[in-house]
Amino acid sequence: MKQTALLAIDQGTTSSRAIVFGRDGARLAVAQRELPQAYPHSGWVEHDALRIWDDVVACVQEALATAKLKASDIASIGITNQRETTVLWERASGKPIHPAIVWQDRRTADWCREHDSPERERWLQQKTGLLLDPYFSATKIAWTLDHVDGARARAERGELAFGTIDSWLLWKLSGGKLHLTDATNASRTLLYNLHTQDWDPELLEFFGVPAKLLPEVRDSAADYGKSEADLFGGAIPIGAMVGDQQSATVGQACFKPGMIKSTYGTGCFLVLNTGDQAAQSRHRLLNTVGYRLGGHTTHALEGSIFVAGAAVQWLRDAVRLIGAAGESEALARSIDSTHGVYLVPAFTGLGAPYWDPQARGAIFGLTRDSGIAHIVRAALESVCYQTRDLLEAMRDDATPPTELRVDGGMVVNDWLMQFLADILRIPVVRPQTVETTALGAALLAGLQAGVYASLDEIGALWRIDRRFEPVLDAGRADTLYAGWREAVGRVQTVRPAV
Repeated sequence: MKQTALLAIDQGTTSSRAIVFGRDGARLAVAQRELPQAYPHSGWVEHDALRIWDDVVACVQEALATAKLKASDIASIGITNQRETTVLWERASGKPIHPAIVWQDRRTADWCREHDSPERERWLQQKTGLLLDPYFSATKIAWTLDHVDGARARAERGELAFGTIDSWLLWKLSGGKLHLTDATNASRTLLYNLHTQDWDPELLEFFGVPAKLLPEVRDSAADYGKSEADLFGGAIPIGAMVGDQQSATVGQACFKPGMIKSTYGTGCFLVLNTGDQAAQSRHRLLNTVGYRLGGHTTHALEGSIFVAGAAVQWLRDAVRLIGAAGESEALARSIDSTHGVYLVPAFTGLGAPYWDPQARGAIFGLTRDSGIAHIVRAALESVCYQTRDLLEAMRDDATPPTELRVDGGMVVNDWLMQFLADILRIPVVRPQTVETTALGAALLAGLQAGVYASLDEIGALWRIDRRFEPVLDAGRADTLYAGWREAVGRVQTVRPAV
C-alpha cells in the first residue's frame, strides 16, 4: 500500500486540504485549513496567496503524519485547485504583487460590459468556448497590471509571472524552478485557444496580457517535477495538475460522452463529457477542456453557478440564522414547503445560463408567518433550481442525461439530494467517496506514476453509495420551478438567452 499511496492537494475557495489515498481510492488521511475571504469593496473577493501556500504545506505535513507515511511512500502528488483565481508574482523573490483575485470577483464587470458585443461574443466563444465575463482570468490579469505601480512594464520585461492557483503552488513546491499549468486551467483564462491547444496571440493582444507572463501548458497528467526535499522530508514527484471541476469529473469516472456530474461546494458546477468535439451551446454554456492526456483532449460542456454552499455559509456567518451548516437539513425537514418563499443567491451576480454580473441577491414571498426554517429551506432549494437551469440548457445543447452523479460537501444532505432529484426529474447518484475533486487529482497522478494502467482501471474503482429517485409529482415540480424563474427575473439586469 505504501508504495502506491497518492497525495492530493485540493486548494479550494474556502479551504485548503491535503488527502492521502490508497491505490483503491480509499482515504487514508486528511488535513484541512479554512481560508479567510477578503471583500475590500462591493463585488470584490480576494485571497492571500502566501496564506494559501503556508496552509498547503501545513496540510501536507499533517496528512503525511496522520497516515504515518514518509515522502518516499508517496508515488505521486496531484494538485487540484479553484479555477480562474489569479495570482501575479515576482519571479526573483516569489512574492505576489497583489492579493489573489478570486474567481467570484466582479471588479472588471464594467470593462466586460463596455467591450462586449454579439460579434465579440461569437469570436471569443469560437476561440475559447467562454464568454466575456469577470469570472475568467484575463481581465483580472489586465486589472492587476493596470493598478499596481510599474506592474505592466515589469511584466513586459519578463520580471513577473502569472498563474492560477495550480501554477502558483507548483512554483512554490519546486522552489521557483517550474512555471507550468495544465490544459484544464489554461482553458479557463480567456487566453487559451481550444483548437490550437495553446495561448492565442490575438487574445493576448485584445486583453493586453504580455506573453512573458504565462506558464507553459502541459497535459493534466504529466511530469511536473518534484517538490523541494526540505518541505516534506524528501522530494515527491508531482504527476498531475487539474482544475477542480475537471478533477471531480475524473473522480466521478465520467469518461464517456454523455456522462454528467455536478459538484456542490462554494459554487455548483455541472460538467458534461462531450468527447472529442467541443459542443456548440445555444444557451451560453461553456465549452472547456475536460482533461488532456497523452496530447489528446476530451472536451466538456459546463454550467457554472457562483453560489451554492456559499448560500449556507451566508446563513451561518452573515445573517446567523444557523450555527452550523449541518443544521440546515433538519430545518428544511421541519416544514412541508417554503410557502412561496424564494431566495435568489445572486451575491456575486448570476452565472450560467444568465451571465448577469450586476444582478444581486434577494428574498421574495415573505409573509408574517415566514420564519428561519422557510429562509433556510429556500436557500437549499435555490441550489436545486439553479441546477435545473443548467440541465434545461444542456438538454437542448446535447444528449439529455439519464442520471446525475453528484459530489462535494453539500451532498451529504439527504433531504437536499432528494429535492434535487424531484426538481430535475432524473435520478441523482451519490458515490461512496464524495471527495471526488481531490480523488480525481490523485487518480491522474497515479496514472502518470504507473499506479494505474488506464482510465478504465480508474473507472472500475467508482462505487455508488445511494441513488435518489424522483418521487414528487412532476406538475408540482414544474410549478415550484416556475416560481423560481419568476423570482430570478425580478433580480436580473440582463435578459437570459434561455
